[in-house]
Parts: sequence; structure tokens; C-alpha cells
Amino acid sequence: MTEQQYVVGVDFGTLSGRALVVRVSDGAEVGTATHAYPHAVLEDSLPGATRRLPPEWALQVPEDYREVLRTAVPAAVASAGIDPTDVVGIATDFTACTMVPTLADGTPLCELDGLADRPHAYAKLWKHHAAQGQADRINRLAEARGEAWLPRYGGLISSEWELAKGLQLFEEDRELYDRTERWVEAADWIVWQLCGAYVRNACSAGYKGNLQRLDGDAASYPSPGFLGALAPGFEGFVADKVDQPIGRLGDRAGSLTAQAAAWTGLPEGIAVAVGNVDAHVTAPAAQAVGPGQMVAIMGTSTCHVMSSEELREVPGMCGVVDGGIVAGSWGYEAGQSGVGDIFGWFVQHGVPPAYADAAAAAGESLHEHLTRLASQQEIGEHGLVALDWHSGNRSVLVDHELSGLVVGLTLATRPEDTYRALLEATAFGTRVIVETFRDSGIPVEGLTVAGGLARNALLMQVYADVTRLPLSILDSDQGPALGAAIHAAVAAGCYPDVPTAATSMGKVRHDVHLPDEARAQAYDRLFEIYLELHDHFGREQPTMRRLKALRREAVARRESR
Repeated sequence: MTEQQYVVGVDFGTLSGRALVVRVSDGAEVGTATHAYPHAVLEDSLPGATRRLPPEWALQVPEDYREVLRTAVPAAVASAGIDPTDVVGIATDFTACTMVPTLADGTPLCELDGLADRPHAYAKLWKHHAAQGQADRINRLAEARGEAWLPRYGGLISSEWELAKGLQLFEEDRELYDRTERWVEAADWIVWQLCGAYVRNACSAGYKGNLQRLDGDAASYPSPGFLGALAPGFEGFVADKVDQPIGRLGDRAGSLTAQAAAWTGLPEGIAVAVGNVDAHVTAPAAQAVGPGQMVAIMGTSTCHVMSSEELREVPGMCGVVDGGIVAGSWGYEAGQSGVGDIFGWFVQHGVPPAYADAAAAAGESLHEHLTRLASQQEIGEHGLVALDWHSGNRSVLVDHELSGLVVGLTLATRPEDTYRALLEATAFGTRVIVETFRDSGIPVEGLTVAGGLARNALLMQVYADVTRLPLSILDSDQGPALGAAIHAAVAAGCYPDVPTAATSMGKVRHDVHLPDEARAQAYDRLFEIYLELHDHFGREQPTMRRLKALRREAVARRESR
């Protein structure tokens, strides 16, 4: 063994898992590897099946997650060129809320004989939005009963979360619900696979599982009375399927088992940290664990997280949780359901072949080509305003029945115009979130961006100008994995707490993009129109919900033929 110690952070994303080997002393990233999930996201059909899944479903195969441990972790250690015996800890983060129905020993139901053709037996990915009807009923009942936990989630809970997805399972496949002995966040399931112990992490339990400490009492979930009022027979959901010991972030969940050591090539018995959520674990990687600093983790979607010493109820936030980001502080979360997904959708479906040819001739990707063309425009030159709701709205409307919109299209509109309008729409969505936090007494003084989209200089400058905030950039391409590695170092006893570890191991470039007041004023005028559309379609008129309902009816008719 050498004098240097290392930890491994594993980031389980939407399409792949990434392992990162990090030096404990200074956070140097010395080796990395990625493994794509063989089954990716099941949105059309189950493996080997022809029958189509209904709209808004998004499932995954848990075995794909184990493959990341067997492939990406050993490959990362090999690329680092280190002795595996110098690794002292491993930690993971996961997309959330991704739910796995299992037996009491952690076996996913989809792995049981006879259940491979049952959609509800698979992991429900974070962007599974088919439980919107259940979420609507939960929200209506909670508001009518004056449930004290509801304001902690901005007055609305999401169809993405544990309770709505669990109620959908209960109502749509009662047999599978009854066979489900544990309703497990994937963030905790993968830790269970590593150390043989099922420990719920405080982050997922608080933000996605409605676990709250109210009025100084011990933390509790929604009551059996509330659950039974949702659906007779559902009152035992928490006690029977969910309730489990809670682990603080950065704590040790257990030790690496012999089986997991064989998978990963790491030493048996090293520290396995309590699980975490991909967005929240990124804040320490960006050294942004203090008040006033919002972190936007931008990828297919965006999650906005920040810490504060103050407890406030912010309308439309995804949640505020005691110790949800770092122990001893209130952690806040908001988010946008579609960001990079929207840009990718447009490039794939909205750009003519001539643009692909021009991009290839210039040695650019289509994203780079459109960005270059769009950056030549004056603000407002395209004459468009878009709503960034192609995957619904997470904050502050919390409604996944909403959909995308572009206003101002003419026969003169070109792809770069629409592309820029979509970039701006996501910045406007972030501004709505920032202003809602400020209006609720949680100041936002700076914005740190993590994720691959930070490389788009036009997009980053748009965000700085629209929000009037200085933008810092996480100085790592593997923010969640680096954040997980920081937690692994704490779990292994190398640092006393997460903020101390973040100071040594985190990476950030401060104030890379500064707002320009002239551009900010120009964006103010577009933002006014965005707000008009936001409130009209998001608060006043059910137009988008009616269209979604018509779509579901049409799909049902086609499927019944």
C-alpha cells in the first residue's frame, strides 16, 4: 500500500453509470470509466415484448445497475493505474426519484419467474410521469386535510415521487403491490447491493419520500389515516413497504461485501457511504454548501439545490429537508423537468438535412453549429418566446401534464431561431425559480452550474444575463461522481464532515460568466412575455392538460384495435 489514499464515486445517470477514482488528499481525478445501460430507458416496450407501454412510462432494468459495478468500477481503477488496495471507500449517487419494487432481500420483482412481462415489476425511472393522476389526488387530499408536510414541498408533490408511484402500483397491479416487500429508492438499492445493508438516505427520504421533521418532532411520513383516505387498503404503505432506518449523508452505511468486492475489484470491508441523489451530491463537489449559493445541475433536466440556515416555505419547490444536502443545514431543491432533453429533441427532429451537412463541413456538431448561428443574433431578433415544458413543469407549477410551446413562428423562422428561443426558455424557467426563492425569504446571490451544458458559452451567458447572477462553473466533468467520492472520503473517516472534505476535494471556477446590464434589460422584455404565457397556460387555462387527455384517449383507441 502506498501513502496515498483513494476513493471511488459512482454516478448512476439516466442512460449510463460513471465511476471516478479520486485522490483523497486534494480531489485529483485520476481515473474514470463509463458503462451504458444495455436496456437504456424502457419507454416503448419491455425487453423482448411487442406490446407498447402506455404514454409517460419510463422504466429500467436493475441488472443494468449491477453491470456498472462489474464493469465501470474496475475499468476506472485500471485507468487510474493505482493499487486497488489503496482505495478506502466507495459512494454512489442516483437519479431520483427512481423506485425499485423488491422482496425483503432486495431482489427486484422483474427478476422473479413469471414477472418479466409485468411493467410494474421494473424500476420506475425518475421521468416516469404516468402517476400524474395519483399525484393530483394526493395533492387535493393533502390540501383539503391541511397536511402539515405539504407546504414543505411548495404546496404540491410530483408524480415522479415515491408516494405517487407507489399509489399507481397499488391501483394498477394489486397483485404485484402485495408481492412488493420493499419499495426502494434506487439510490438505496445500489448501496444495499454493495454492503448488504438496507439504509435509507436522508436526501431521498426527505425530498422524494415525504419524510419530514415538523415542529421539532421526530421525522415522520404521511400518516396511515391519510394513506387510507387515498385508497382503502393503502394505509399500510409506509409501515409495510417504505419505513427503514435513515442514514445521514456522509455516514457509513456498511462495509463492502465479498460479493461486491468480487464485482468491483475493490478490497472487501472498505467503507460504503450512505446513498445520495445525483443533484444534491454535486453541491459539495462545487464547494457550494453555504447560504446564498444555488447550484444548477444541468443535463437532460436541471435540478436546483441550495443550503440555508433558515426554514422557509417556497411555493412550487421540490422540497426543503433538514440535512438534505449537508447535515446541520436546511437543503432546498427545485428543478426543471426538461433542459438538455429539449435541445436534443429539437436537434434530432427539428433541423433539416442541409444544416447537418453544413455542420459537418464546418467540423461542428449540430448543437455547436446552431449555437454559433444563434450567437450572432441580437436579443429578440428571432421574434420568439418558448415555454420549456416539453417534459412538464417541475418548479414552480409542479405539473407534468403541461407541454412545450413556441410563440412567434413565421415562414421566416429558421432552426437557429427556435434553438436560441429554447435555450432562453430554460433560462427564463430558472429565473422564475430564483425569484420565487427570493420572494420567500431565501436569497440567491450566485449561481454555480454543473454538467456538460456548462461548456456552451452562449447558454451560460444567457443564464447570467437573464438571472442577473454571476455564474461559476464546476471544474469537473464528473460533478456527481466527484461529490459521491467526497462522501466516500467522509464515510471512510478521512475527513470529519462533508463541508471540510469539499474544501479540499471540490473544484470550482468562480464568476466565469458575469451579467451584462444592457443585455439583462433586453431579456426583461422577453421575460415579461414568458411570464404571461407561463401563467396563462400554467395557471389559468387547462389547454395543455386537455391535449394530453386527447392523446391518451387516441392511444387507447389504437391499442384496443
